[in-house]
Amino acid sequence: MISAYTGTQVRAAEEPLMAAGLGDVLMHRAAHGLAKAVVHELKSHRDRLNGASVVVLVGTGNNGGDGLYAASFLAARGMRTTAVLTGNAAHPAGLAAFERAGGRVHRLTEAALPGLAAEAAGADVVIDAVLGTGAKGGLRENAADLVRAITDKDRQGVVVACDLPSGVDADTGAAVAPVLPADLTVTFGGAKAGLLADPGADHAGRVLIVPIGIDEHLPQPSLRRLEDADIARLLPHPARRAQKYSRGVLGVVAGSEDYPGAAVLACRGALAAGVGMVRYLGPPSVAHLVRLSCPEVVCSTGTVAENRVQAWLVGSGMGPRDHEQLTRAREAIASDLPVVADAGALPALPAMLAPHVVLTPHAGELASLFQRLGHGEDREAVEAGTLGAVRHAAERTGATVLLKGATTLVSAPWGTTFSQADGTAWLATAGSGDVLAGVIGALLAQTGSDVGRFSKAGIAADGRWAAIAALGTALHGRAGRAASEAVSGGPITAGRIADALPEIWGKVSMLSNSGAWKRNSHSQPLR
Repeated sequence: MISAYTGTQVRAAEEPLMAAGLGDVLMHRAAHGLAKAVVHELKSHRDRLNGASVVVLVGTGNNGGDGLYAASFLAARGMRTTAVLTGNAAHPAGLAAFERAGGRVHRLTEAALPGLAAEAAGADVVIDAVLGTGAKGGLRENAADLVRAITDKDRQGVVVACDLPSGVDADTGAAVAPVLPADLTVTFGGAKAGLLADPGADHAGRVLIVPIGIDEHLPQPSLRRLEDADIARLLPHPARRAQKYSRGVLGVVAGSEDYPGAAVLACRGALAAGVGMVRYLGPPSVAHLVRLSCPEVVCSTGTVAENRVQAWLVGSGMGPRDHEQLTRAREAIASDLPVVADAGALPALPAMLAPHVVLTPHAGELASLFQRLGHGEDREAVEAGTLGAVRHAAERTGATVLLKGATTLVSAPWGTTFSQADGTAWLATAGSGDVLAGVIGALLAQTGSDVGRFSKAGIAADGRWAAIAALGTALHGRAGRAASEAVSGGPITAGRIADALPEIWGKVSMLSNSGAWKRNSHSQPLR
């Protein structure tokens, strides 16, 4: 499991070592890891390291020191290194080491800016080491102008961010323009939460974690991401004497005369995610379509209370005029059973919910929910600070909230938060969210009461609802990616996502059984 921390948490973890006089050791470990990552990037793009050009953008603090020491290691290996000092000062020891290694130093002035921007744009590697985890407010003055000038040019090489891209908030992922988009971010001691949340993740590229020896001082993470091993541990598997009822029964209240396909896709997602039975409640015409498309689904009648299930899925494809379906959604939410509530159920929500209710909005739907609750956040504000928005929504509603996006975030009301980015941009297609709701509903029905499964994975009982939603998100994303890869990276439909789910499930299970997933996640990029 990837654990991510705020900048404050990482700096606090460094304090005992700093107090013991090991500050230089930490900086050298970080710089050495950064230099190794740059060498790896160069080897993947060119035959020879000797003569490669590296430009490091240097800030006034320790982040700049990391960059200078890393550049000095690279200069010692025969690379042409240039440091651009963006402020009035630089880390003294790092600058001295860089100059001893033969690096060239330029101070950023308005007059020198065009030439330095051109040099950076033409370099094999640009290292962004301007702002670190403690910085707030983004780049200013000449440094901001330099980054704008570099991004306006056709760059030849790769950009490597030192700890995080300058302008990205380490704690929240909020970004203050301009930000130089990185191909790779090399982050030290632990992943920063802001790198695993949009819009920070938009600028981070791949993320590589370099251990520097502070692990024992780190607290509980601010953010987590499930990997292969975690998914394999959490996946439910039927016991030898299992039967359909013991494998979980999911009730589905979805679809309408306007959007009948949503019910079909939700049911298909649930069936593909291993639930023992699906019971559907909805308009007769929609039930007929469900029977034709998914003969395994039991189309029921009567009230929610009259249908015995272990969990409910409500809201997919429902509108504000679907009064009977909204009534059923309210009854399901009031049943005290686990519920995944898709966007159409939002009008049916009471003022306060419970953590076993999982809401699944995208940014626009979350903004609508905020406005309904009397808060002013619009879609732009949600997208500019997704991590803060999803946590605020969970705290305000009492529910577990899943905010869909390129990086999907899941937050419990008391702060347990997951980040998943397993998919492909082709997942942005009509009906994809209905399949996701079906997958999460199926997992709620199968694993919601299995507290032991989550405690063995290091997840507290009260965080299991967020973990189940993150698990469903990971499966859905991987299925979408597999479906796209099956057509050479091309577009997919929501039905294809459901079709790919069982194979993805099986592959992850096989990885678990073979032990192939037992690797050191810190040695590999996250994406």
